[in-house]
Amino acid sequence: MKENQKIKLGISIGDINGIGCEVALKTFEDPRMLDFCTPVFFASNKTISQQIKDLGLNIKFNGVRDADQALEGKINIVNVWKEMPNIAYGEATKQGGDYAIRSLRAAVAALKEDKIDVLVTAPINKNNIQSEDFNFPGHTDFLAQELKGESLMFMVTNELRVGLLTDHIAVKDVAKTITPKLIRNKIAIMEKSLKMDFGIRRPKIAMLGINPHSGDNGTIGEEDDKVLKPTIQELFNKGTLVYGPYSADSFFGSDNHKGFDAVLAAYHDQGLIPFKTLSFGKGVNYTAGLDKVRTSPDHGTAYEIAGKGMADESSFKEAVFTGIQVFKNRTEYLDLHKNPLQKQKMKRGN
Repeated sequence: MKENQKIKLGISIGDINGIGCEVALKTFEDPRMLDFCTPVFFASNKTISQQIKDLGLNIKFNGVRDADQALEGKINIVNVWKEMPNIAYGEATKQGGDYAIRSLRAAVAALKEDKIDVLVTAPINKNNIQSEDFNFPGHTDFLAQELKGESLMFMVTNELRVGLLTDHIAVKDVAKTITPKLIRNKIAIMEKSLKMDFGIRRPKIAMLGINPHSGDNGTIGEEDDKVLKPTIQELFNKGTLVYGPYSADSFFGSDNHKGFDAVLAAYHDQGLIPFKTLSFGKGVNYTAGLDKVRTSPDHGTAYEIAGKGMADESSFKEAVFTGIQVFKNRTEYLDLHKNPLQKQKMKRGN
């Protein structure tokens, strides 16, 4: 990026029958948002025009063939397809899933080529996206394959950050999936992200137990004593400020989370239920650990209100702001930690 150039923020539109286009368009219906970034939607002029008309929005946009052509101060639409798909609000159709993936693939390709700086993904339906060419349980797994690094599903607000040790797997598989290696990897990703992406110099992390009451000293399962505790102690001895395992049922209700910079939950619902309860509408799903910045709102397709103009864009707007701030923090962090000799050479123009 050039010094005074605005961050170019790509948007995959998600399921065309859900609220993805609505919350994204509503976010940028406010012209002040264009002061923070240059939005680039990956869809088509026809699709976006139809959504604007159906939702009664007052938006003008600039159609382009490629993200490179996006103009600052404008809402830009990259024409990924020319045809007009059938929009059936509130229905989980195969076509809705197909266009969601076409938008996502085009946006990720632009992200990998540095044609956009940040990606914000609108909600998809995990069932209708499945095909021979796309067999992933969600965005995070697909991005982990396409981008460099190891991913961590990280739910964030200004006051609360919850990462997941395991994410989209069945509850019956959780305990056997959690190993010392997995714990070390996810803690390392979380610690690095807190430093690099959120500007926290000495992050303090809490780990939640796997079993009720963290196993009650082996009475309700042995995984907490045999896997979590020794690994947490090992990491702590090496200088990582990680504590636990804490009993998940009382951790958030007693405000224990306020004493930590982030919490690592053992499995999906253990982390997301308290996170969404405490922050729904303001939460952001951030994929930490990858070489590119991707965020998403903390809600789904919301078919029940799709096409009715009722969707609240707050979480999508927070995803935009979080993506911008993480990109800025990361750019500054990487610049500060460049090889000093290399920095001197750059200053001399060599």
